[in-house]
Amino acid sequence: MSLSICFRPFPSCPQTHTRIRLRPLGPTISKLTKLPNLPTIRSVLENSDHPSVAPAEPRWEKLLSTAASLYPLYVTAGAVVACFRPSTFSWFVKRSPASYTLSLGFIMLVMGLTLELRDLLNLFIQRPLSILFGCVAQYTIMPTFGFIISKSLGLSPSLSVGLILLGCCPGGTASNVVTLIAQGDVPLSVVMTVCTTLGAVFLTPILTKILAGTFVPVDAIGLSISTLQVVVTPILLGSYVQSTFPSAVKVVTPFAPLLAVLASSLLACSVFSENVVRLKSSMVGASLSPDLSPLQFVQAILSGELGVIILSVFLLHFAGFFVGYISAAISGFKEPQRRAISIEVGMQNSSLGVVLATSHFTSPMVALPPAMSAVIMNIMGSSLGFFWRYIDPSDSQRSPKVDDK
Repeated sequence: MSLSICFRPFPSCPQTHTRIRLRPLGPTISKLTKLPNLPTIRSVLENSDHPSVAPAEPRWEKLLSTAASLYPLYVTAGAVVACFRPSTFSWFVKRSPASYTLSLGFIMLVMGLTLELRDLLNLFIQRPLSILFGCVAQYTIMPTFGFIISKSLGLSPSLSVGLILLGCCPGGTASNVVTLIAQGDVPLSVVMTVCTTLGAVFLTPILTKILAGTFVPVDAIGLSISTLQVVVTPILLGSYVQSTFPSAVKVVTPFAPLLAVLASSLLACSVFSENVVRLKSSMVGASLSPDLSPLQFVQAILSGELGVIILSVFLLHFAGFFVGYISAAISGFKEPQRRAISIEVGMQNSSLGVVLATSHFTSPMVALPPAMSAVIMNIMGSSLGFFWRYIDPSDSQRSPKVDDK
């Protein structure tokens, strides 16, 4: 389902609207306003005389949209199942890496079906400074902290590469929904996601080669080709289909976000289940017995290397959220932009990390940090979004601001 949302400023602000026909995996944004004051979100279910408000959507589309927004719940529940019954996902794991690659390609195709590159280009021309700053922050903060954390915690070479690879991935589509919840700058978040995703063809392999090449050999060219195949090509194909066959796309659009969310959850949980078997047998297998209670079982798992992996992934995303916000604040951006940059930097495309790890590295442990990220990142991002939801972003309007001209 598509939820049409109108961003309307207070009466004291000029009414300048930028139209973007772009739908991330979550609520559809049909009108976006670039204004310095706090916007109010008007649902299509409310009575309003604003001309941009669309008619109410059918109930079944609302149910689909609500189901798609529960991505953190799906991936968390799947991780619990993978921990206790990893064989549940064996049918998908046995077909890897082809199954992983096709899943990511489908997710990126959905992203392409819901955007028009011409609108993105127009917005980039209108707001180059904040978009450029956000993209630079994405590809400097997370790769750097991925390297620092892996060194500080003394991770094994395979896990260090996996954490660095995760940090070098572009922003994830879930960040757009979290930014909306947090009352952040949604247009900035959407454009940052697309720009960093397209830039991943060159930046993800190069940065991984530079930072992780000291641990294991990194095939930068192979990573670039894979990223082009499973990310950029589906996005461009989806955008072409959207512009060429709009009627057909309109029919499938209500179902696409939920299917993409389920595919992403299946991908992350399958990789996690594959490594849980290996972790239990190699690290804590001696301390486990069939008589352990579920709580004791979890404690035994976390006391081993898996606990260190969870800590490293948590620290990486925390650094992204915190340093992303601080750097945007120091640079003079307004509060909505700070929140969007913080969320965009802190939330990675963990699915891409999983696919690249399983396709180009012999050790399956490389894929574990990106797989764990799908669970930890969404819990952290959703919590931050709901925290900011109740803090008025206009409170910082008196601070120095950077405006795009």
